[in-house]
Amino acid sequence: MAQGTPNGLASRVSGRVHIIGAGLLGASIGLALRERGIDVTLEDVSPTTVALAADYGAGRPRAAGDPLPNLVIVATPPDVVADVIERALGEYPDAVVTDVASIKLAPFEALQVRGVDLTNYVGSHPMAGRERGGAIMARADLFAARPWVICRDEETPAAALSLVESVALELGATPLEMTPQQHDAAVGLVSHVPQTVASLLAARLLDANEQYIGLAGQGLRDTTRIASSDPELWVQILSANRMPVIEGLEALQADLALLLEALRDPEQQGARRRIADMLAAGNRGVARIPGKHGSSERFITLTVLIDDRPGQLAALLTELGELGINMEDLRLEHSPGAQIGFAEIAVLPEVAERAISDLKERGWRTL
Repeated sequence: MAQGTPNGLASRVSGRVHIIGAGLLGASIGLALRERGIDVTLEDVSPTTVALAADYGAGRPRAAGDPLPNLVIVATPPDVVADVIERALGEYPDAVVTDVASIKLAPFEALQVRGVDLTNYVGSHPMAGRERGGAIMARADLFAARPWVICRDEETPAAALSLVESVALELGATPLEMTPQQHDAAVGLVSHVPQTVASLLAARLLDANEQYIGLAGQGLRDTTRIASSDPELWVQILSANRMPVIEGLEALQADLALLLEALRDPEQQGARRRIADMLAAGNRGVARIPGKHGSSERFITLTVLIDDRPGQLAALLTELGELGINMEDLRLEHSPGAQIGFAEIAVLPEVAERAISDLKERGWRTL
């Protein structure tokens, strides 16, 4: 089969790819590579999972007599990833083996302790996912514009590194090189601690008054969105990366202790300043989160009221296009008990004033 990208250009990846683990990440990689004409075979401990991923077009079950793959991608849960990597290196000694597990140091050290030859192994981790897993949630564009961490050392062959980087680039991701230690510290900060905090916050709602919960808006949804993730998977992740998570939670615990002390007696000298400093530190922290395409550029958010009826959002976006205003981001919020919604549109600061003026001239209500 000819290998090429959806836009007709030649694919960076050639040969055959075997994916072990046909869940969300494995199936998404398979879908993207199949779109580019790559021969993808699938394997999973669950025959049903393989069949489902194949039905969605992520590849085909590997059969006896199939040619050996050039690349093996391990997309299994973290608690078995080291075992599967070891088996893949043994079964396919001439293939490059990578994995996409969300922790890198624990499996790497486990393989070293076992004395496994890691010459053809390159650990990696695409920073992409969804709240719910499984092949049914897979998307070929899951990795577009997302960082893809690749872990290498001084012994990593250039050809192996290049092949894994080619997969990341082909799927629209941005390859970043880190050591396993750097990767785990980074994901502990930006992923694993936030997941824990979101889950703990969402748990406060279990026994809350139903009327109170009825007041919830976008702020609560934003801060608890990831709390719907799979608990079984996260037990594995948090256990494997416990030290960076412990450090992050202990730092948060210290901040909470200071905040509680100030709130218990806000009249004490300096209490209000401590509260203000903590909140201001949060403002500065948010400003460091990369924006669109990973840039640090900041945007201004416009809030436009839209009626809750078909075609309103499409009309708003069409008119923004006619006005020559590029929408950098979009978020929708519904008004409880009213047939109205709020479209929060991020635009560049230099066009914000004109956008508000032009939209009002066309009859749109802005806040």
